[in-house]
Amino acid sequence: MKGTDMGKYFGTDGFRGEAGVALTVEHAFKIGRILGKLACEKAADGRGAIVIGRDTRRSGCMLEQALAAGITASGSDAYLLGVITTPGVAFVTRSNLVDFDFGVMISASHNPYQDNGIKVLNNNGEKLEAAVEKTIEDFLDAKTDELPHMKGAAIGVTVPYSHATREYAEFLVSLAAEPAGATAAAPFAGCKVALDCANGSASGWAEYIYRKLGANVQVLSAEPDGLNINVNCGSTHMGALQQFVVDKGCDLGFAFDGDADRCLAVDAAGNVVNGDQLMYLSAIHMKETGRLTSNTVVATVMSNIGLFKALDAAGIGHRATKVGDKYVYECMANEDHMIGGEQSGHIIFREFATTGDGMLTSIQIMKAVIASGKSLTELAAPMRMFPQVLKNVRVDSKEGTMADPDVQAAIAAADAALEGDGRTLVRPSGTELLIRVMAEASTHEACEEQVDAIIAVMKEKGHVIA
Repeated sequence: MKGTDMGKYFGTDGFRGEAGVALTVEHAFKIGRILGKLACEKAADGRGAIVIGRDTRRSGCMLEQALAAGITASGSDAYLLGVITTPGVAFVTRSNLVDFDFGVMISASHNPYQDNGIKVLNNNGEKLEAAVEKTIEDFLDAKTDELPHMKGAAIGVTVPYSHATREYAEFLVSLAAEPAGATAAAPFAGCKVALDCANGSASGWAEYIYRKLGANVQVLSAEPDGLNINVNCGSTHMGALQQFVVDKGCDLGFAFDGDADRCLAVDAAGNVVNGDQLMYLSAIHMKETGRLTSNTVVATVMSNIGLFKALDAAGIGHRATKVGDKYVYECMANEDHMIGGEQSGHIIFREFATTGDGMLTSIQIMKAVIASGKSLTELAAPMRMFPQVLKNVRVDSKEGTMADPDVQAAIAAADAALEGDGRTLVRPSGTELLIRVMAEASTHEACEEQVDAIIAVMKEKGHVIA
């Protein structure tokens, strides 16, 4: 995978914006047109094949049809999966069922239903190379569509392909086979599990998978109506699942986001177990079972310092990338690491997947719990979450503020004050005129003190805009 710079339309997670405003049917049609042409050029027989999935939001069908129209007008075939997760599209794209040239997921992930997005994957199910994204963006900005419109038998066809979603579900079921202490026929038998599906892509499928694995399943937010995706539910609104787990007496619970590429957990007492903690306990289990082949976890600079300290104590190495699961996967692939992710719950198990996969993550956590004979609380306990304070500061110039010697001296002084017991992270926003000032330390008060000291210097130097 090469190139990770953000473009005009495509960020680290595709082209995203309010449907019908920032992302229109015209955009989707044009993306389909250029993808269809590129697929034809790649295909040995000159006939490209592109598979499309979507989540449950209202605008998904509209964008799906526009994409398919563009693809077929350029002479490639469009395979429609219907509602599926983002990692499900990646799985189908790289499968051998059809020689797909691209996979496309229509989703705005954890955003509200008004938003939508178009994520394009290459034929290995990985996020698209920057050079191809640039080709798409150049076509979107072109004043005229100069691509030839196919005629007669050269026009592509639209193929209903929803049966492949079951192939993906059965793949996930297969990953749970025979964890230590469980029976192969029903490996999760005896476990009472709550699943918050965010009224999104996991709705129906998560319950199906867990029932097939023998769990006592309790489900919430699994009745999508096109408008309720991520509304007070899912991995960005954990309160409902926390209360549900306690009220129903569950052993643990899992929350997914709209396209189910994220997973966060809740223990039996209703405490949230975040992505950093899930990565830690997964890495421990992988090391114990001989699957952590590089003995390294890939996280981002925003992961809690407690993760790195806990990994150090366990004799496991770690790498930190820029924020974005795109960068995490790039590091994993380039350096042959097997697990990585973000505190938000994007966790990549490279042995099985090319993207974060919420349902796959939940299955790996279940296997660790069952194999260890311990509760989720006990498995996460060795990782202490350090208090964290993050403040966004609006500035006159991100570059000028970061280059100011006095600001840099304030950051260095804060790091020196926290040495051995915390850290700071000061970075410009990728999309707004903001500097994000973060500190982690043993106490909340120490975090506040160092963050405020850095911001005070920014104010003194005249960088801060009221």
